[in-house]
Amino acid sequence: MNTFDKQVMHVGEMASGAKLTVPIYTYKCQQDVSTNNVPSVYIQANMHGAEVQGNAVIFQLLELLKYCDIQANITLVPYANPVACNHKNGEYTLGRFDPITGVNWNRMYHFDESAITPFAQLNIESHEDEIKQRFQHLLLSQIEDKLDHNIWGLTTGQRIAYQLQRMAHQADLVLDLHTGPISSKHLYCPEYAQASASLFDIAHTILIPNEFDGAMDEATFCPWWHLQQVYQKLGRHFVMGEGIFAKESFTVELGSQEQIDLAVAHQDALGILSYLQHKGVILKQVQGFRPKNITRYACYLKDYKALYAPMGGMVDYLAEFGKPLPAGEPLARILRMDNYGDGDPLHHVSLDRQVLPILHFASASVNQGTELYKVFSDYFEL
Repeated sequence: MNTFDKQVMHVGEMASGAKLTVPIYTYKCQQDVSTNNVPSVYIQANMHGAEVQGNAVIFQLLELLKYCDIQANITLVPYANPVACNHKNGEYTLGRFDPITGVNWNRMYHFDESAITPFAQLNIESHEDEIKQRFQHLLLSQIEDKLDHNIWGLTTGQRIAYQLQRMAHQADLVLDLHTGPISSKHLYCPEYAQASASLFDIAHTILIPNEFDGAMDEATFCPWWHLQQVYQKLGRHFVMGEGIFAKESFTVELGSQEQIDLAVAHQDALGILSYLQHKGVILKQVQGFRPKNITRYACYLKDYKALYAPMGGMVDYLAEFGKPLPAGEPLARILRMDNYGDGDPLHHVSLDRQVLPILHFASASVNQGTELYKVFSDYFEL
């Protein structure tokens, strides 16, 4: 039976001096992972405070991995953001934004594109293994410099993000577990890694451009994507997703916030293991982990649209997640009791095109301009 080592990482301090800590569970493969060409893995959960289902999935992964034939190093990090986890207002968890700076907790990671071309020029003739080792060292040294040599200091969010990113940069496969407000399961997948989306038991995939916008998945795959592109311009051709560039990062949206379901988490963990088995991280068991035979839909990020409330009121959400909604059919109806008796109290909200609803706002009470729904506006089967 496999055993994961547990460590506690100190990521900050409160005004009282109380330490902010994050638990880390690691498995070190007994084999020499530098020669077996099997990718290492980093998985984190709960960067946003209300998005707690990922912690249950990590628990189920730890339980299942006890009995797997693991061929690589694996790091699992629940409760990745202790500030957000504990940011409560009454019965609600608010921790999506840093309450001091207002910045999204998942937009504070680091990527310096200006370092890519000089590195490639310096290592244009280097052996592939040397390129991988040296580039990973560069990425880690940039993070260390941010953490240890920033004379102006760091925000709480930056300090947390950089310490998490330091671990993620040491892995080849990175999964950042999130949830939506009220949501179906969906996957943010780099465009170049589209083939891997079908290895998860997730029916809806958003294909994101290979550009950095501050999130963990982008912070870990974008440096390698840009390095591969620079090498190509310099006349040395590598394929993203293969060899030393076998790097993939995903944001995995596990449903709705503010709740956990251990039975569903077990199924989610099996889906992740099917992906890891395909990548060689674990050997095929007697039964094996296989992705489910389901219809999978995808759209490009530019076609993942937000619909904003045309008026304030109380919303009755009508559209079913993951089911194509024909043009003109209502997504929701808005109740305006202030209009009852001398106006129209019910207003239907619809679109002039067929869409695939993915998530909606968590509350029935909305102001005008609230992000009401997010939908696939132009989608296709994977």
